[in-house]
Amino acid sequence: MTNDARPPGDPPRTDLTRRDFLGGVALGVGATLAPLALGGCESAAGSGPHVAAQDLPGYYPPTLTGLRGSHPGSFEVAHALRDGRAPPAPLETSEIYDLIVVGGGISGLTAALLYRDREPDARVLVLENHDDFGGHAKRNEFWLDGGLQLMNGGTYSIESPRPYSAIASGVLERVGIRAEELGTRIQKHDFYESLGLGAGTFLDRETFGSDELLRRAKDAPWSRVLAASHLGERVRREIAALEDAPRDYLPSLAPATKKAFLETLSYRDFLLKTVGVDPLTARFYQQRTHGLWGVGTEAVSALECWATGLPGFAGMKLPPGSSESMGETAAGFADTGGSVDVHLPDGGATVARALVRALVPEALKAGGIDDLVSARVDYARLDRGGAPTRLRLNAIVTRVANVDGGVRVEYQRAGRGYALNARHAVLACWNAVIPHICPELPPAQKAALHELVKTPLIYANVAVRNWLPWQRLGVASIHAPGGYFADTYLNECVAMGAYATPTDPKRPTLVRLVRTPCMPGLPEHEQNKIGRAEILATSFERYEQEIRRQLDRMLGAGGFDATRDIGAITVNRWPHGYAPEFNPLFQKLVPEGERAHVRGRARSGAITIANSDAASKAYMDAAIEQAHRAVGELFSA
Repeated sequence: MTNDARPPGDPPRTDLTRRDFLGGVALGVGATLAPLALGGCESAAGSGPHVAAQDLPGYYPPTLTGLRGSHPGSFEVAHALRDGRAPPAPLETSEIYDLIVVGGGISGLTAALLYRDREPDARVLVLENHDDFGGHAKRNEFWLDGGLQLMNGGTYSIESPRPYSAIASGVLERVGIRAEELGTRIQKHDFYESLGLGAGTFLDRETFGSDELLRRAKDAPWSRVLAASHLGERVRREIAALEDAPRDYLPSLAPATKKAFLETLSYRDFLLKTVGVDPLTARFYQQRTHGLWGVGTEAVSALECWATGLPGFAGMKLPPGSSESMGETAAGFADTGGSVDVHLPDGGATVARALVRALVPEALKAGGIDDLVSARVDYARLDRGGAPTRLRLNAIVTRVANVDGGVRVEYQRAGRGYALNARHAVLACWNAVIPHICPELPPAQKAALHELVKTPLIYANVAVRNWLPWQRLGVASIHAPGGYFADTYLNECVAMGAYATPTDPKRPTLVRLVRTPCMPGLPEHEQNKIGRAEILATSFERYEQEIRRQLDRMLGAGGFDATRDIGAITVNRWPHGYAPEFNPLFQKLVPEGERAHVRGRARSGAITIANSDAASKAYMDAAIEQAHRAVGELFSA
């Protein structure tokens, strides 16, 4: 396999080997610019003749490997601010805007677009602390044997627990994205199944006694899957009963009473105390809740697990629909079954690109949504003097304040401070940082913002020589109940414009591993804080070791050899990942207007707040809707 970190337009190398990777960072044009991407020089008007990193030839963050997501250089200034260390005195610039947006994710880009829709002649500046736009909607590019392969570095899909509102779907259509049409056209949901590949479950020896990969074809009964397993007879019987034999575990209770009871206990307690399973059976399901909630089954209610399809409830005759004590994810799926679910080749990054193309057309060639997937962004055109909308990367905002006539914004870039002014500001960054950059907010509002603790996440994307081991073992995905990474997937098969996921198992492909670090037994937000600290303290080398070890153990019987077969690794770390939802196990139910996310998003003069945190809902439609609300507030007297 050839690994080439160079962006499109550069001649591909054919001689890269493992030695071309240092700490997981490919030594190509894209990677050699990493230090500049983290700092660079200022090009703002009035600040001198310096050239910003994003304006240099070859600047192309999507091809960088190693530690991405919240990469080194994107958060240290914010942490210093949190710790009480003052930033350098800012240089006063001559820049004046109608709107400054703090944060270039989906919500921030949407806010810029909606503001421009209201005032077509408005001058807008978006300040983004990362070296790329998109927020969580990041794009990882890999050039394998001369061909482009894509994987989401964060936001996975256009999907939500409820159908998209007219506001959210309208913004997507405004930039050329029609989710229902794409969902039926580009996704090949049955591709791996057509090759005989099913879902795998890897039992590790530390938890279950010996390493073992179970394979389950679609609709195969678990009794058959487990028949030859080394698991004890009781555990095999209990798993098969939960999965295949519906039973009412609360026969003496009325249906509505059952639901009220299930919302008061965790799914783990439901299994152990209500169903009465062996602790090892409960351990088999421990990490099944990680994907949606980032914590184990002891920190998610049994009722929410019912709403999202975990086993054990099929025979209990529970009435349909949500309860008021459910979080948004479970409630939405219980009520509606969810929105259209569309995975684009780079996840939510295509949406971010579509928004950027609408805001800064010079940075991306005109065309349809299919052309956008394989297009190259001209980063040097994102922040041009005189342009109606400018997008400035590697710019960490340190202060936003109401002043006479509007707002004053200070930010830091490459160790230097700058100050500028605008009529309005939208804070589309994470709630956790807002109290530190906007100290004038009332103490009660700051406290509300701090209550919203986000879920930490790791998305590791791995380029492999081929996927023959998966084919030999008959699996396209693997869940590891005791694994360092809970879930592993072959790249979803999609075909969109000139781009297509490889369909030949002899060819290179991408593999995605997901980890949500937590500390079972503690309240959800305490687990989140510990997981965040772990993410920031974990080196790329540790992640690489765990990836290699786990893939070898899961796939070794199929001929996989990490030393030979892994060509590149990108670890997207998100210490502040999912927006938090209401959790009935740890929080008191209060009226909507009294909830922390509502109190925290209150307008302050010419400053409004837009992010998924402000909706307490970790989905793209929430980010869009909150941008719509925040911009509307700026124009309401």
